Amino acid sequence: MRVPRAQQKALARSRVKILLAKAVETAKEDPELAQRQAAIARRIILRYNIRLPYSEKRLFCHGCKRLLIPGVNARVRLGHRPKAVKITCLECGHIYRKILSTGKDVAIAVDRR
Repeated sequence: MRVPRAQQKALARSRVKILLAKAVETAKEDPELAQRQAAIARRIILRYNIRLPYSEKRLFCHGCKRLLIPGVNARVRLGHRPKAVKITCLECGHIYRKILSTGKDVAIAVDRR
């Protein structure tokens, strides 16, 4: 008997969560195992079309799709103008920039609504 698609996705979500937590936990001691766990999690994500929250999405490099571990294979820098976080993958050199909004920008956006 076939398992309903919703149950499959729920099971896949829980397995991805476990795999990513284990990958982050073991990243410093055994980077190869962490990369393998992240690769398995990514395959599950793609197969079951799971959307990740930002906190988990930023764990992967957008260029080479590897697990980013700050201090091991990624460099994280804070910028002044504009206020931004720059994450550089040391494997492929891809730079990911996340612009941070200031309190003033948020207040203006709220007033416009």
